[in-house]
Amino acid sequence: MAAGNHSSPSSQQSISDKEHVAHIEVGGDVTKDTDGLFNPGVDVSSIDERKLMRKVDLRTVPWLSFLYLLAFLDRTSIGNAKLYGMETDLHLNDTQYLLCLTVFFIPYALFEVPSNVILKRLRPSIWLSALMLLWGIMMTVQGLISNYGGLMAMRWLLGTFEAGLFPGVAYYLSCWYKRSEFGIRMAIFFSAATMSGAFGGLLAAAISKLDGVGGKPAWAWIFIIEGLATVVAGAMSFWIIVDFPHDAKFLTEVERTVVIRRLQGDNQFSAAGESLKWKYIKASWTDWKTYLSIVVYSGSDMPLYAFALFLPSIISQATPANLLTVPVYILACICTCTVGFLADRYGNRGLFNLYVLTAKFLLRHAHLFFISMHTGYIILISSRNATLSYIAVYLAACGIYPCIHSAWVSNNVEGSYKRSVSLAMVISSGNIQGAISSNVYRANQTPWYPMGHGLVLMYIAFGIISTVSLRYMLKAENARRERGERDEVIEGYEGGLEINGRFASVDDARREKGDKWSGYRYTL
Repeated sequence: MAAGNHSSPSSQQSISDKEHVAHIEVGGDVTKDTDGLFNPGVDVSSIDERKLMRKVDLRTVPWLSFLYLLAFLDRTSIGNAKLYGMETDLHLNDTQYLLCLTVFFIPYALFEVPSNVILKRLRPSIWLSALMLLWGIMMTVQGLISNYGGLMAMRWLLGTFEAGLFPGVAYYLSCWYKRSEFGIRMAIFFSAATMSGAFGGLLAAAISKLDGVGGKPAWAWIFIIEGLATVVAGAMSFWIIVDFPHDAKFLTEVERTVVIRRLQGDNQFSAAGESLKWKYIKASWTDWKTYLSIVVYSGSDMPLYAFALFLPSIISQATPANLLTVPVYILACICTCTVGFLADRYGNRGLFNLYVLTAKFLLRHAHLFFISMHTGYIILISSRNATLSYIAVYLAACGIYPCIHSAWVSNNVEGSYKRSVSLAMVISSGNIQGAISSNVYRANQTPWYPMGHGLVLMYIAFGIISTVSLRYMLKAENARRERGERDEVIEGYEGGLEINGRFASVDDARREKGDKWSGYRYTL
């Protein structure tokens, strides 16, 4: 474990002495150990921490959320374009349309890990802005194509350039905020996906009035106008997106020191900087949490993409589908932000995932929160009434969007490069499920789609089982650390086990071991 106050080796303090051990959990006291403290000579007593973090919030969260709104709008606008004659004009059959949905997710999943490594090496203001500018161009060109091959090519390129945004922002925000603060910021960012659903339906309905202008059909104008908006936003981002805390120009040196020290006090020991080493990437690839998290994330991501891509089709039998999706997404946005706030406040993100994944009859206290996607899809698969199905999509949306597993992943990985790669691996593996969800709602099963709803329910079951398993294993590991079974041998302190490593100081132990350090506690 970590020692809070160092003394000379001759004092031989016990490593298990609670007075000298930094159990830095969410909401816990900051360690008194000054080893590795960022800018130890800088006096930060004049800084109002709350005021500083509000300043950081205003410079990071709103603009990034807007960018994700555009990203999700661009990737899912094909569903709205379909309603305005795209399939007929491009002579697409059902299989070809589904392949155009599928091809987006292949490069989208493949390029997320390398993109996050590049983001760490470059400045976010350059990398994220460049990606956005390029995918905006691809989106615009998508409105100029005239055949199936052109649409396939543009969807591939769109997926390639969009790949870096979500995992990049998830990692980027984790470099600014403590673990107990990260979830609500990520929820606000992710809620942009729900707002894009609401805004996308309204925007598509409005743009459809341009049908025939310039010889272009309504569906083409949807791609062109949304793409041009993304190009403009991407160009502006070079000046709006701020970089990592240690070189953020909008902060003073004292303010940067406060931000980084806050992270160090929250067990983010790499906040002051970390050089790229192969062992950090390998640590992510060999961590069991990464692979179990992939299953958890897939259990929520496949339903998310199925819902986003096919909601207009699912409810189209009820009448103007684009407009009927708007209130569904507004409710989903409210639920997403509320669950993000509560999960941060109470520190039980795994339980909150279960609450939104399962129906109230599956968990004793789930009725205190939201009726889940599980309930919604049970109704959808059994309903043969348009009104009842429309009500069910509200229930499903309240479960799908609040389940932000990337926040849970970030909370439980220490080491900036390891966290970067772990987030990208989990998110990319989840996003490849979009290729599956793109093919489960078949035109020959309209309007009730029993196969599509059934497969979504299967993924939800995977999510429930893996979430319970991950939470149990993290809790068991925390208990082992409390019992001292993971204590390292620290020079100058009694106790510890050689099998857990020998280190010259506590600072060496936590920098070398990251989240495997005995003083680190996982968020449940």
